[in-house]
Amino acid sequence: MIHPSVSVVVVSRDRPTALIWCLTGLSQLQYPTYEIVVVADPAGCAAVQKGPFEGQVKLVEFDRPNIAEARNTGISHAAGDIVAFIDDDAVPEPSWLHQLVAPAHRPDVAAMAGFVRGQDGTSWQWEACTVDAFGVTEPLDVSPYRATVLTPKGRRATKTEGTNMAFRRDVLIALEGFDPGFAFHLDETDLNLRLARAGYATALVPMAEVHHGFAASPRRRRDQVPRDLFDTGSSWAVFQRKFLSEDKRKKHWRAIRRTEQTRILDHMVTGHLAPRDVRHLMSRLDQGYGQGLMRQRGGARLSNSPVSAFKRYPSRTRASVVLSGHIWQRRRLRAEAAERARDGDIVSLFLFSPTTEHHHVRFDPAGFWEQRGGLFGRSNRDAPAFRMFTFSERVAAETRRVGKQRLIG
Repeated sequence: MIHPSVSVVVVSRDRPTALIWCLTGLSQLQYPTYEIVVVADPAGCAAVQKGPFEGQVKLVEFDRPNIAEARNTGISHAAGDIVAFIDDDAVPEPSWLHQLVAPAHRPDVAAMAGFVRGQDGTSWQWEACTVDAFGVTEPLDVSPYRATVLTPKGRRATKTEGTNMAFRRDVLIALEGFDPGFAFHLDETDLNLRLARAGYATALVPMAEVHHGFAASPRRRRDQVPRDLFDTGSSWAVFQRKFLSEDKRKKHWRAIRRTEQTRILDHMVTGHLAPRDVRHLMSRLDQGYGQGLMRQRGGARLSNSPVSAFKRYPSRTRASVVLSGHIWQRRRLRAEAAERARDGDIVSLFLFSPTTEHHHVRFDPAGFWEQRGGLFGRSNRDAPAFRMFTFSERVAAETRRVGKQRLIG
């Protein structure tokens, strides 16, 4: 089977530690031909240059707070047939690229989107949905085990999520990439709508999984409480100017403001924001909207030919091993898992307690996957709150659950 070459673009700003965590996960990808393009601020570049990934990735310094421009810079440096995107605070499962780009064998598929796990590593943060010219999403019911290819119908587009998506490079060039008018928020939604208008098909690939850590940034805290809504407001203004007629914009903006106000009031009620914070955030949202009404949109300049030749990441075939034990054995087992990861294995460590505690999955910075929780607890939201297992039965059940993503067996 011929695998298309893939350029994985990672945009990073203000999060050098998260960037190294992401690159550690990317280094374990089991895919024959991929390169990693890091578009980062000076702190991120310095972290890469002094770490184990020096010389192994394409490193491009970019120090402007504009996600669309940064992604376009990554596209210009990407030399793969397919350009995939992942956030710097996310980590892919080892089979991610293999799963994500498999639908590209169909010539009508221009975009591919995987699913995103939330902070607990078991719940879904993003699944399948469509989006319309108002930016309103609707969930889609698709097979959880195989790719579903959707061709544009009506006014809705298939949605991709910025931390887990891929596109044919030639299509990105033809569509002029991401609109720099979207400094943050709605940049991929804008591209989705333009893809649909051009008639391109999108594949939704549930088994192509990414775990999103939600690291803190100048715009939000780690607990997802917003710090600033200026760019959110400006992006909505640009979005309206591109997709809504003038007579629909005022009502639409009122609805957006209500949604944002409700969201931050909920944070105030739970004690995460003070009343003065609510006033400040709403003021920043309005200021951003006003600025967005004057912001230039479109006009991305992309290099038709890659800036540099393909830089294949020196990946290797890795064995996938399973370690398991009781939670009180965690110190010894974590040390063993870290050692096995250093030796080049893909390691899944299961730590169970004799409880019904909900399970959590995380990718340890040392390079191994750890799942911990109650022997009788659930590892997905649809499972019963209590199920009887022996220890060996639970290890076998969880190994089956993550086996294809983790390439076990």
